[in-house]
Amino acid sequence: MAACGSDSESGAGGSGGDSVKLGVIYLDTQGFYGGVKKGIDDGAAEAGTNIKVVETNAQDDASKESTFMTNLVAQQVDAIMLSASSATASVPAIRAASQADIPVICYNTCITEPDLGKYVTAYTLGDPEEFGYQLGTAAAEYFQSAKIDAPRIGVVDCEFLEVCVQRRAGFDKAMKEKLPAYTIVANQKGGDASASLTAAQNILTAHPDLDGFMGEYGDATVGAIKAVQNADRVGKTVVFGGDMTTDIANALKDGSVLKAQVDIGGQTMGKAAVKAALDAVEGKKPAEVVVPVQVDLYSPRTAADWLTAHADGIP
Repeated sequence: MAACGSDSESGAGGSGGDSVKLGVIYLDTQGFYGGVKKGIDDGAAEAGTNIKVVETNAQDDASKESTFMTNLVAQQVDAIMLSASSATASVPAIRAASQADIPVICYNTCITEPDLGKYVTAYTLGDPEEFGYQLGTAAAEYFQSAKIDAPRIGVVDCEFLEVCVQRRAGFDKAMKEKLPAYTIVANQKGGDASASLTAAQNILTAHPDLDGFMGEYGDATVGAIKAVQNADRVGKTVVFGGDMTTDIANALKDGSVLKAQVDIGGQTMGKAAVKAALDAVEGKKPAEVVVPVQVDLYSPRTAADWLTAHADGIP
């Protein structure tokens, strides 16, 4: 991941016209955003566009994000792509960019209505409720096959982001449809892999007979897997998670703890975001603000397919 405020050139040469200057803000340093970066670069190349990228990392911090947004507006970039750090705290900076006539393209996370419709040109999004619903369906089917009718689930969350709240809502809906006696016995905020491990360990300490975890994102999944292994609960407590990396795909292929993983590919997201940004620079707007991005479910049987498709390790 490039350093904060760094510039990079990407994209094919095209016909030699003027370059397009895009600002990009990543939410954190998880591997997903490395995939987004590659998707932006590849999408620019496929479009035959010279792109100068000014990229930064907000580190889950709305105040840093606001500073970056102000800098990008001052540099008069042609468009800004960001994964918003907060549905509410990100509004002033996005509004300021929009009022400066700079198109704002959200990807993965964004602000909510009515501000979304007012200040955001496009929002590339893998439906978070569908994300959770697919994961919940896989979890319910696992517990049904294991003859566990009332599974007790712990959640390691990222619910300071609205998309993560919606992921859990989708999971909850699917589980209740198939296993109405299931319960979420704990829901704790994660963080990086270390903080998520601590959260998962705390949940297991309080609920030693836990049947499973839902990890709402990549580091939450990793933390939950390690907590199960450290507590000698392999074969007793299972994990269902969100977002793919090479380590997660290998854990899924092993299948002893991780049973299913839902993913919205970072590269797919990056390509969709840069297309929306380039369209916006040309004055084209999508029919709807929200631009759907595919959501994929992986099982231990299909984890090898992901590893083959992502041999470079970039999600």
